[in-house]
Amino acid sequence: MPDTRSQPRRPRSGSRRDEAARLAVLHAADDLLDERGFGALTVEAIARRAGVAKQTIYRWWPSKVEILLDTLIADSEKSLPVPAERPTAETVRDYLRGYARFLADDPAGKVLLALFAEAQHHPATAERFHERYLGPRREQERAMLAHVIDAGAVAPSLDADAALDALLGPILYRALTGTNTPDDTVDTLFETLLRPRTT
Repeated sequence: MPDTRSQPRRPRSGSRRDEAARLAVLHAADDLLDERGFGALTVEAIARRAGVAKQTIYRWWPSKVEILLDTLIADSEKSLPVPAERPTAETVRDYLRGYARFLADDPAGKVLLALFAEAQHHPATAERFHERYLGPRREQERAMLAHVIDAGAVAPSLDADAALDALLGPILYRALTGTNTPDDTVDTLFETLLRPRTT
């Protein structure tokens, strides 16, 4: 994410200027979360880093959680899209490997982990997290997996949702405990749980 600390305050009028300010806020929130952690992240600090008025932020977002959700949604679409165009067993494997790298290395992965942690203590955060991010992404992941099941490329021993939980859960757990998941571990999960057909 680009550093916006030296940028001047932006006017609040005009769609182009508003978009520049919006992006500056998202970038600032991402950077500050990485530097300070969720607990020390404040709207005031985001406003200072982004070079916008605090009132501007509250005009667009009711809380720092909503800012982080916007950041996560936008960055996930770029860094970790769910395969939708005729996915194959191999694209599912690649998605799982990408998920592990996303959590380990991508700044947006840190946002995802922070929101998972925060959701354990605040029901309102958990509800918004599920409504805006987890639910829609699970629908995409379910459609991806259903396609490869229907095509006969894999034969999971669990239903689609349970299979996704069993695949993604260990990767997420390792990330939350500070451990990366190497490709060979992902491959073992993939082979064991999805039982891809050999041709």
